[in-house]
Amino acid sequence: MSDPERYLILIEGGPPSNYSAWSPDLLGCVSTGDTLEECIAEMREAITFHLDGMTEDGEAIPDPTGPGVYGLLQAENAGLRAG
Repeated sequence: MSDPERYLILIEGGPPSNYSAWSPDLLGCVSTGDTLEECIAEMREAITFHLDGMTEDGEAIPDPTGPGVYGLLQAENAGLRAG
């Protein structure tokens, strides 16, 4: 199985709202979090769950386009770093 850390994560939002994330490689795989760190951790967990489900269902696992974390955030949070 592919390494969940290799999948690209895109994040948007931020204060005063929460953060939301998705991976363009995995249709329907999304997550949210109150903080940036929580959102990334929840998304990594969602990717693992998504890949496990695809494997269980006999679906082909897409190649990752990552790794990386990229954000479309409020101006005061523009310091997001790739990780």
